[in-house]
Amino acid sequence: MQTNPAYTSLVAVGDSFTEGMSDLLPDGSYRGWADLLAARMAARSPGFRYANLAVRGKLIEQIVDEQVDVAAAMGADVITLVGGLNDTLRPKCDMARVRDLLTQAVERLAPHCEQLVLMRSPGRQGPVLERFRPRMEALFAVIDDLAERHGAVVVDLYSARSLADPRLWDVDRLHLTAEGHRRVAEAVWQSLGHEPEDPEWHAPVPATPPPGWMARRTADVRFTRQHLLPWIGRRLTGRSSGDGLPPKRPDLLPY
Repeated sequence: MQTNPAYTSLVAVGDSFTEGMSDLLPDGSYRGWADLLAARMAARSPGFRYANLAVRGKLIEQIVDEQVDVAAAMGADVITLVGGLNDTLRPKCDMARVRDLLTQAVERLAPHCEQLVLMRSPGRQGPVLERFRPRMEALFAVIDDLAERHGAVVVDLYSARSLADPRLWDVDRLHLTAEGHRRVAEAVWQSLGHEPEDPEWHAPVPATPPPGWMARRTADVRFTRQHLLPWIGRRLTGRSSGDGLPPKRPDLLPY
């Protein structure tokens, strides 16, 4: 890995994590770590180009079918691929199928970029993480193996204590806050060989008084009504939050 490389283009592939939920901007759109990373890279490289093909709710098969070949054809210097976690959160998940699809994605993307970036996704502390931890860690083992075989960089967000802190996750308990996305952008930035802007991005968030019982119960009720029940409804009916939505930034254009 070269130090402070002058990459001229970036394509991001993935789901809601890469789309930028829940880093909400005043106009109602999402920013997220990939946009933050692109802005930093653009400041170093005049004429820098950026595309973000991510769409919320996508499973790894959809990412492979809809995004991978498009990304490969763009010939960007850097391609980031984050996918498969939505699959592990489903009641039924064929991990062998997830492995095969991830392998297809990496084999198609790696020859068409200077640097492929993969990630061990962050996990929020709590019962959901504990329930699905074995699947997540199986997914990460596949990612580590693919990276070694294809020369990809792996950004390890899973082991970062700061990104497990519930305070860095939005009220839906599935997506990072703006501060969480900032830390992810910093992690990817450093993994690409750039000098750190925040060497302590992985450090735990300073302690604050825990919320009281009433605040916790109110948050639980709000989460169940606004996020959990709709999520269950989509699973039961085979729908996705990304149905009908276009890629976030479909063309590789100056940023």
